[in-house]
Amino acid sequence: MPKKEVPLDFLTRYLPGGTDQQVLSLLQQHRVLLTITRERKTILGDYRHRTHDQQHRITVNGNLNPYAFLVTLLHELAHLLTFEQFGNRVQAHGKEWKNCYANLLESFLTLQLLPPPLHSALQEMLINPAASSCAEDGLMRVLRQYDPPKQNHVFLEELPAGASFRIKDGRIFRKEALLRKRYKCKELKTGSYFLFSPVYEVERLAD
Repeated sequence: MPKKEVPLDFLTRYLPGGTDQQVLSLLQQHRVLLTITRERKTILGDYRHRTHDQQHRITVNGNLNPYAFLVTLLHELAHLLTFEQFGNRVQAHGKEWKNCYANLLESFLTLQLLPPPLHSALQEMLINPAASSCAEDGLMRVLRQYDPPKQNHVFLEELPAGASFRIKDGRIFRKEALLRKRYKCKELKTGSYFLFSPVYEVERLAD
């Protein structure tokens, strides 16, 4: 099954210890139908606003580590809060959403339950929350510390120039030059060039 709608108390296994009650309270207060999904290649989470006959709907990938799961869920909850206040009259990741997201992050930071490196990274996000839930490079590096180890999987920035790597859809690339903030990489099958974030996770291939 690609998706699994779960009882709210089941959610605790996906969250960092001690954060479950506050999360559950938010979900119950706003009548959220939460769905845990298997890994999706392009998104970590998603929000669909309520209609006259439906609840708010949020999906989050179930393969995320507890801290990444929490950050992603708060990102989607911020969309819900923004919709409840402003409807569709504001930009998806505009200043209204950023304010809602920052307020949610701050409410969890006051619990003092997160490890210091993550606490510091999230505090930095309060200044200007990113449009992607885990898009800030610094935050990505911190969140990765809590992932289970995966053999030969690294951030692209960890590979030397000229190294070959595979991405999740199976395509193979060669890493080339850094252009401003992204790496130029050549797809070996087609010869086409693509730009990748330094913290894009890839599978390193043998030289």
